[in-house]
Amino acid sequence: MSILVFLEHHGSELQKGALGVLTKAASLGDSDVAAVIVGAGAKDLAPEAGTFGAKKVFVADDDAFEPPLPQARVDVLAKIVQEHGYETVLIANSVLAADIAAGLAARLEAGLNWDLVDITGDWVGKRPALQDSVYVDVGWKSTPRIALFRAGSFDASATGGGEPEIVDVSADLSDHSQQARVTGQELEESSGKSIEDADVIVAGGRGLGAPENFSLAEELARALGGAVGATRAVVDAGWYPYAAQIGQTGKVVSPKLYVALGISGAIQHKVGMQSSNVIVSINKDANAPIFEFSDLGVVGDVHEIVPKLTELIKQRKG
Repeated sequence: MSILVFLEHHGSELQKGALGVLTKAASLGDSDVAAVIVGAGAKDLAPEAGTFGAKKVFVADDDAFEPPLPQARVDVLAKIVQEHGYETVLIANSVLAADIAAGLAARLEAGLNWDLVDITGDWVGKRPALQDSVYVDVGWKSTPRIALFRAGSFDASATGGGEPEIVDVSADLSDHSQQARVTGQELEESSGKSIEDADVIVAGGRGLGAPENFSLAEELARALGGAVGATRAVVDAGWYPYAAQIGQTGKVVSPKLYVALGISGAIQHKVGMQSSNVIVSINKDANAPIFEFSDLGVVGDVHEIVPKLTELIKQRKG
């Protein structure tokens, strides 16, 4: 079976979620696994793709692909699939990747299964349903088959592969793919690491009481070397940026440690963080639903507990 994995990158860094999908693809039996990297600097990143299991890496290294817009990348992927006959395309979900997957499915008239958390060698995908309370098996009726995976579904681990074969792909863009223009960009100030890549996340909810109290979460995250997340209620209230929102309408994360401060644990939030390895919750409401799926629960006032916890961690690290 031939598999093509789209590797999203920003700047000089391949996205962790995409490398996780590549790792998974390399584990699927005797499959012929290739990767594709699109954008300026793509060729420099190709050797790294080899260490995560890609035997061949297609690179479209051209300034024409900047800034990163979906339709130009659809052109590249469609060309590779059609010319080389790839039967399966695997993509890690992101805002950009979701547009690419949908556009590619339409271009190739291919089946697309999305929000997957796993896939088997006989091409059965697993997708959460009924607000993540069950998992269902899904499949494809024909090839090429396209799969879009939920963020954090797979760990990225180097397979020890050798130097991959690098294949240059020209920037043959269709007319309609060049119609969209980015007229301006503003980078939002970040309080720390990206929540998608962080091994530790400290998330705050309405229980923090006020936007200025997010400094508690930020200081604890700094002490733990992690990132700061937020619930939808907090984001909707304007307390914290949307980029930090975790949940059904935000980002799905799976860190090694998730610390929830003043979060009740509504199902919409649970969907975004329940696959975390260890969940620690601090809430003054002993009946908060989040305690039902936490590994460690502390009933108490976050304003009293968190500063002491942060100071203790600093002392231990010191």
